[in-house]
Amino acid sequence: MLINKAYKFRLYPTKEQETLIAKTIGCSRFVFNRFLGQWNDTYKETGKGLTYSSCSAQLTQLKKEFVWLKEVDSIALQSSLKNLADSFTRFFKKQNKAPRFKSKKNQVQSYTTKETNHNIAIVDNKIKLPKLGYVRLAKSREVEGRILSATVRRNPSGKFFVSIIVETDVQPLKKTESSIGIDLGIKDFAVFSDGHKMDNHTFTAKMEKKLRREQRKLPRRDLHAKNKGIHLFDAQNYQKQKRKVARLHERVRNQRDDFLHKLSTDIIKNHDLICIEDLNTKGVLRNHKLAKSISDVSWSAFVSKLEYKAKWYGKTIVKISRWFPSSQICSECGHQDGKKSLEIRDWTCPICHKHHDRDINASQNILAEGVRTFHLA
Repeated sequence: MLINKAYKFRLYPTKEQETLIAKTIGCSRFVFNRFLGQWNDTYKETGKGLTYSSCSAQLTQLKKEFVWLKEVDSIALQSSLKNLADSFTRFFKKQNKAPRFKSKKNQVQSYTTKETNHNIAIVDNKIKLPKLGYVRLAKSREVEGRILSATVRRNPSGKFFVSIIVETDVQPLKKTESSIGIDLGIKDFAVFSDGHKMDNHTFTAKMEKKLRREQRKLPRRDLHAKNKGIHLFDAQNYQKQKRKVARLHERVRNQRDDFLHKLSTDIIKNHDLICIEDLNTKGVLRNHKLAKSISDVSWSAFVSKLEYKAKWYGKTIVKISRWFPSSQICSECGHQDGKKSLEIRDWTCPICHKHHDRDINASQNILAEGVRTFHLA
């Protein structure tokens, strides 16, 4: 099966390349905002928006008016227009909100360029990119497949990354004839129907003390800069501290992503049928007592990784209804014992007298319901 797969590597550009990357990001943002303004004005006047083709034709004239647009990758500017047109298409289909103007204050700054005539290629430990030439990168693995596009990104920490999209062929994994039920939680990240539990590493909580200490320095340095009449963009101490805080957040995010990728891959490799609850994460986040803990465990990101990996490798994900009373049913005899408060972590069935661990029992019920639903489909 042909799929689009992303590879992400850290870039180590030279000072000249950093300057050109910043210019390309700025020019892409300028083009996006310029045509977004025109699009909005045209829609107010005529009730119809613009099209990608009409904007693309105007871009040629715009380059004559603003000569500095010719200094950067032309495909990146076209990609910016294409993103704008796609955003409006999704907006009119009610798939997302209307596109908004981009700001240079956004935490992540990036631009996308397309592969044409081998203008993007990886050679040894460098990547060839339009206008930039060869940029050194941390090549952690081989890129397999036909390169389609590359997105160059500058993170708030000041680090540069490139995400390469390739078209590649993946083969289904060997069948294991195994099924598993998974109950996602906060105390334990995942409890499996075979009885084992995966610890919740609470990456944010472990870094919270250090994060709080470093974040407290920001307002002090902000005030110091204002007292001296220095704009925050030019306040070196403020910007240095801002990057330090961003690096801490980035480390937490990387730790969490690494954990989720390894766990989801292991589950997909070892099981053919994976049964999980269809969680209403947005609804649960409204519980202010649990919102922080739920955000830290990243259930949605984990389920998303499971779904696309299952699709790639020929495995099956079954989502059972969020209203299914997995914690109320005895997995041994099927007796439904009613709601239980979160404080109750184990209980004994009054009918068959089987003693249950609350979460393991729930995962076994999720598996049984998932298998039943799968065979009915």
